[in-house]
Amino acid sequence: LTEPPGSLLAAKAMRAAGLLLAWALLCPAGTQQCHLTSPSGVLRFTDTHAEIRVPALHRVPSSLDPLYGLVRHCLDLIQQNPLPTELLRAALNDPGSVRTLQVVQYELGYVVCAAVALLFTVAVPVAGMCFCYCRSRRQCGGRLRAHRRSLGCRRHCLLACLSLTSLVILISVICAFVTSQRVKGQMEPGLGAVPATLRTLRQHITNVPQGVQMVVDQFEVPRQQIISDLGGLSRSVGLSIHEQLKAMTYAALADLQDRAGDLQTSLHHLQILDKTVRVLAAARAELEPALRERRRRVVALLDDPRCTSCASVLGRAQSLELGADYSKVPSVEKVLKALAGLPRSDFAEMIRQGNGTFNSIPELAVERMAQVIQDLRDEMARMTEKVQSIADSFPLPDYTQPVSEALVKAEDRSQPYLREVERFERYRWIAGTVLCSIILLILTCNVTGMALGAYGLSKREDPSDYERRGEAGAKFLLVGVGLAFLFSWLLILLVFATFLVGGNIQTLVCRNWVNQEIYKFIDTPGNLPPSMNLTHQLNLRRDSNLSAVYRECKSGAGLWEVLQLKRSYDLDEHLKAPKYTADFQKRLGDFTARLGDVRLLRNEGRQDLETFARSGVDEVDYRRFQEEMKNPVVQTSLSGLARSLEVLQKMQRNSTVAERLATEARALWQMQNSTVQSQEALVAKLGESVQFLSRLAPHLQERVKTTLATTASVEARLPVQAQQILRQEIGCFTRKELRYFAQYLNWVGQTLREDVASCQPLATALDNGRVILCDRIADPWNAFWFSLGCCTFFLIPNIIFAVRLTKHFRPIRNRLISTGSEETCPFHIPRVTALKL
Repeated sequence: LTEPPGSLLAAKAMRAAGLLLAWALLCPAGTQQCHLTSPSGVLRFTDTHAEIRVPALHRVPSSLDPLYGLVRHCLDLIQQNPLPTELLRAALNDPGSVRTLQVVQYELGYVVCAAVALLFTVAVPVAGMCFCYCRSRRQCGGRLRAHRRSLGCRRHCLLACLSLTSLVILISVICAFVTSQRVKGQMEPGLGAVPATLRTLRQHITNVPQGVQMVVDQFEVPRQQIISDLGGLSRSVGLSIHEQLKAMTYAALADLQDRAGDLQTSLHHLQILDKTVRVLAAARAELEPALRERRRRVVALLDDPRCTSCASVLGRAQSLELGADYSKVPSVEKVLKALAGLPRSDFAEMIRQGNGTFNSIPELAVERMAQVIQDLRDEMARMTEKVQSIADSFPLPDYTQPVSEALVKAEDRSQPYLREVERFERYRWIAGTVLCSIILLILTCNVTGMALGAYGLSKREDPSDYERRGEAGAKFLLVGVGLAFLFSWLLILLVFATFLVGGNIQTLVCRNWVNQEIYKFIDTPGNLPPSMNLTHQLNLRRDSNLSAVYRECKSGAGLWEVLQLKRSYDLDEHLKAPKYTADFQKRLGDFTARLGDVRLLRNEGRQDLETFARSGVDEVDYRRFQEEMKNPVVQTSLSGLARSLEVLQKMQRNSTVAERLATEARALWQMQNSTVQSQEALVAKLGESVQFLSRLAPHLQERVKTTLATTASVEARLPVQAQQILRQEIGCFTRKELRYFAQYLNWVGQTLREDVASCQPLATALDNGRVILCDRIADPWNAFWFSLGCCTFFLIPNIIFAVRLTKHFRPIRNRLISTGSEETCPFHIPRVTALKL
């Protein structure tokens, strides 16, 4: 025999459902991933040391940078010698052994410049006195005595040269003014930055213990966060277990509820089937004699010769007999006897209790984890004491005293020098401003003289106006010449004094500071006297030097890494997380709790389902029922036969026959409406029960077995998977809290190295000193003397061109005899001749 297609499809569906359920049961809950870290997982710590910092200074780009570069290039040409290590060693260790010849050899470029300045200082005033003497003798700076054809070209050339030199002097004096103001503007804050930086460094070092304690106190941030997380841990674990296992549990409960419903419904339909069959059999027995009698009477009536046209209905009447015989269908009494007393357990209450127990897992987790949560809170208090050991064991307070004393000494000793530098700068600014103003006065005289002289030349038609304006222009030029002779020596002295100071700062200090030669000189043993041993004075490591310390500090080393300690201190060793979190992790790792003990099906319910499966419901031949129900209660339709008799009754001429036909028709209608219709209703009811039981029977055994296996498997897997989820959630929680610890410890290490106990401010202070001295003061300082020197040296051609030009602006005393141009012969006096009578 082959199963119908519907049974095959149902079997395949059941197998697929079984495979899916098996996969859900065997899939480990631990494969679930931890929740991603939320934005709140990043801790925010207070900046504990922000008010004690050395801000880094940088070179600011300027429009005068090309001028600064030119001056540095000139100084590199003047001083090409490297750092004089031998000379400096002798000067620092034994000043009396320094020979003048060594200094002159090193400063040879400056000596040559000094000779030029001395020559200028002597020669220009002497030339000025000679010029004054000549002027008193009317030997120079006078008038042109005769016209020449090239006079106009020479005058124009002199005007152009004097204008060009005046323009160069103007540009130079403007640069001198600007750079002088920049030096003045940078000198005061630069000098003030020295003691301020030293004080800041001293405060930075002095406040290290307080800063370390403030850093340690910031452990309150992760502690509060962890305590807050602990408050929601147990409920979170319970909800996670419930969320991940509810699909499997609810599916098992739903399957169990379906089997309980099958049991109840099957029992109900079996009872209906048995009762209906009995009723139908009894009704058939009652209907059979009445139907036999009714058939006899109808056949006899139709066979009567007086009955007109009755032969056509006679055959139907003769076939009037019973149809379906339900005494032949299988009995279900054996199945009902097997199911007697079922169900013995209340499946609805059982499912409700299982569902309630499973839904109470979050509350159960809170109850079971209460003690471990309290233990972890106590552990956090002990952890605070462990973290305090970072501050207690920090070694710097005992070793930073030498550095603080050295900074105090440097601050005290620098004050007199800074005041002297400030005073010298004030004098320099006053002298520079005055001399630049005098240069501007000289330029004013030049411009005024050239303007008046040129204007006088353009008015040569009026001799009186021409002479007056030309003479005024010449006098202005001579006033400028006189001022140049008078103040040139002061200018060259100021230029040389500022040049000597600024040039040596640039070539001896700044250039060697940039290329690290100064650090190499300091690092070389024997270069500095014992009183200037920075390694000893600053208590630096014996195996280190200033260059190495500078590089380490610049890269972010801590003070404890560059100072000489009695024993080495490894901050990373003190900031290892397991040192503080081992007990915390152990308590979480050792915690176990059974949170998945849920009873879905008690023994009574299991026995009920097993009895239901063994009862034989699936062994009943329901096809026999279906085949029997295809037969009508009566083979011939009583209603059809009754209607046929009613038609014949109208056709009869014999009233007796007609009356008898009407009587038989009513009897048939009564039998149809009372007995047959009630039996047909019972057959319909029987059909519903047979249809349900026939659909259930082929899959009953498999469904019950699957339900029992699923329920047993879920009951066995729930505690295991609940434990896996518990371990997973605790593992996720542990990693999350350890990230808080790691954040804090990383922040502690970073803050101590880069802020609280960092030696980077020392390197920053040195870099700031170079920026202030070299970039912000020395560069404009050197640009000042360079610009003022250009003004000074261009005064020499200015004097020459001005003196030569004065002759062209004064009226010419003698004229040329030859006829010339209007320019060479400005006017002509007519000759008077005598008349002969």
